[in-house]
Amino acid sequence: MSEAVIHGFLLAIGLILPLGAQNVFVFNQGANQSKLIKAFPAVITAGICDSILISLAVIGVSLVLMSLPLLQIVIYIIGLIFLLYMAWTLWNETPDPIKQEGGLSTTKQISFALSVSLLNPHAIMDTIGVIGTSASAYEGNNKFAFTLTCIFVSWIWFIFLALLGKSVGRIDKSGKLLVVINKLSCIIIIAVAILIIKKLCQLLF
Repeated sequence: MSEAVIHGFLLAIGLILPLGAQNVFVFNQGANQSKLIKAFPAVITAGICDSILISLAVIGVSLVLMSLPLLQIVIYIIGLIFLLYMAWTLWNETPDPIKQEGGLSTTKQISFALSVSLLNPHAIMDTIGVIGTSASAYEGNNKFAFTLTCIFVSWIWFIFLALLGKSVGRIDKSGKLLVVINKLSCIIIIAVAILIIKKLCQLLF
């Protein structure tokens, strides 16, 4: 079982560390919210989404999604719309320089976190192609331990990102740094959107 835990830990860390739309969004909310607890909707939603994706990948259900090109196209289009709207929102978001109050509402946090988690083809491919395949090497308790470890790493990582974002937010008393973070977040999300457009073109043409 220890081998499965170590494998799951290292694999999950390797997959979750790269700077993607999901990580940027959680960090951004930690930095922009006036209190850390106000960023929890983003953290919890991202954590739940990753838990679902990992669980589906391990039991093989998610493979059905990738075998249906039309469904993939629909998911990519919806995800693209959400990402572009999120980019526009972040670009125009300006935190209060005195109260340090900013960040999205609970509803927007949940909807955006859902979009960058469940409608992100790269995240889906990571869970299906890597975690799902790796989990097939284990059975019974070992597979359960592997799955649980991957899920645990995701939750810890999102909490850490929110804390890191909040630390940056505390350092910035003028609000200028948060504006820069919002702009950079917007650019990264647009880059992800461009990759989705490229994938859509491949599926359609």
